[in-house]
Amino acid sequence: MRTVIAGGHGQIAMRLEKLLAARGDDVVGLIRSPGHADELRAAGAEPVECDLESASVEEVAGHLDGADAVVFAAGAGPGSGAERKDTVDRAGAVLLADAAERAGVRRYVLVSSLGADPRHSGDQVFDVYLRAKGEAEEYVRGRSGLDWTILRPGQLIDDAGTGLVRLEASTGRGPVPRDDVAAVLAELVDSSATTGLTLELVGGSVPVSVAVKAVAGN
Repeated sequence: MRTVIAGGHGQIAMRLEKLLAARGDDVVGLIRSPGHADELRAAGAEPVECDLESASVEEVAGHLDGADAVVFAAGAGPGSGAERKDTVDRAGAVLLADAAERAGVRRYVLVSSLGADPRHSGDQVFDVYLRAKGEAEEYVRGRSGLDWTILRPGQLIDDAGTGLVRLEASTGRGPVPRDDVAAVLAELVDSSATTGLTLELVGGSVPVSVAVKAVAGN
C-alpha cells in the first residue's frame, strides 16, 4: 500500500517510514526542509517538500494522489510557542484531513496526545498544545469522508521499543517508547477495523499486533 506521512522528518515518522518500507510499502514523507530529503530516502521513503503552514488544500491533495492512507505525525516541537501549536498541531491536521477528502483517501490516522481536549484549561504552552490536539481530534471525527483512527500516545521516550504495549480506549498516564508508537501506527494504517476509534497508548505487556487486533474486535 501507499502511505503519505505528514511531518515526515519527525522522530516517530522516521521510525514508521522504516517499518513500512521494510515490509514493502510505498512511503511518502511530507517535509518542510529539502535538507531532510536524504534522511528520508535512507529510511526508505520518498521525500516531498510541503509546508503545511503555508500550503493550500489543493497542493496537499496533489501530494496524496494515489495514496491508500495518510498519517498526521507532524508537530511544532517542544521548543515552539503557542502560536505554532495552533498552526501545526491543529491547523496542519485539519488541512491534511481536508486534503485527504479532496483526494479521495479515506484512511486517516491522527497522532494526537494523551490528555488532548478542546476544552482543556490553562494558558501555558502545553495547555495550548493539548487544546490544539483536542480541536484537531474533534475536527477529524466530524469528517464523514474519512475512515479515521486517533492514537494518543503517553509520555514519549527514546528507550528501545519492547514491542509490548497497552492500547485501549483509556489507559491512564505512562511512558511509551517512540519505537513502539511507530510499530502501532504501522499496524493501524491498514487496519480499517479500528475506524472510528480513539485509542490511548502506553507501555504494557501485550504484543503490538495482538493489542491492535484486540481493540479492532471491540
